[in-house]
Amino acid sequence: MAVKRGGLGKGLDSLIPDNKSIKSVKKEPEKKEENQSSGPVMMKINDVEPNREQPRKSFEEDTLLELSDSIKQFGVLQPLIVQKRKDYYEIIAGERRWRAAKLAGVKEVPVIIKEYTDQEILEISLIENIQRENLNPIEEAMAFKKLLHEFNLKQDEVAERVSKSRTAVTNSMRLLKLDERVQQMIIDDMISTGHARALLAIDDGEQQYNLATKIFDEKLSVRETEKLVKDIKNPKKEKVKQEIKNSFIYEDLEERMKRVMGTKVHVNHKSNGKGKIEIEYYSDNELERIFDLLMTIHEGE
Repeated sequence: MAVKRGGLGKGLDSLIPDNKSIKSVKKEPEKKEENQSSGPVMMKINDVEPNREQPRKSFEEDTLLELSDSIKQFGVLQPLIVQKRKDYYEIIAGERRWRAAKLAGVKEVPVIIKEYTDQEILEISLIENIQRENLNPIEEAMAFKKLLHEFNLKQDEVAERVSKSRTAVTNSMRLLKLDERVQQMIIDDMISTGHARALLAIDDGEQQYNLATKIFDEKLSVRETEKLVKDIKNPKKEKVKQEIKNSFIYEDLEERMKRVMGTKVHVNHKSNGKGKIEIEYYSDNELERIFDLLMTIHEGE
């Protein structure tokens, strides 16, 4: 039985029957119409395996251990949603509970057997993780991208499925334009999504990564990062004006020294305020004349 599409974004509660009783089965549940169970049943934990297309790829060990301790005391309170495959049952929703139950040494877990399309499975997994804030920003963005490209949904449709605004979905997917190393820094919580969005203004991947490293090393705020990126994209006009002004000053100095020396003079100025003056001569006699001129100026001081 397919899930009604309009209800997916409203939560997973509609997928769990009101019937709270859980049947215990010693063997594989009987095959019912469309291979679904009417309510929760107990199943051997080794007969259940994660969904390989699950959007979430990383699980925090500390929170898993906390949930495992809870399961040791109270058991798995919320059934997993699974679908029958050839020789096992695939988790559609509840992989975190399954992992924690394994850590707790539980032999059986409550499950509800359903049958969905590949698109519905991805949507349900995505919704469950979003509602529990289990996905990191990159995992979430990749799941949105998969719904768009593999199932030919529009951004408005994806937003409706997951109860988010179209803008939120668009901003999420933009993170995938970042250099892969920067994406990994987001996953590792080295930089925030606010930092990442500021870096999107930089087109070069190497420069993105260098700036991301600077953000992490110097603990820059999002506002400081935005200012840094803005300065890179739009160099201050005052600095350009000053360079132009300096250029005219050095040209004037060259011309005045040329008149005094009677030969070409060039000022090589560096940005740090240092530099050198080059005075040209074309014969030994001219060199001697310039020397005498400089000595005369020196002795006259």
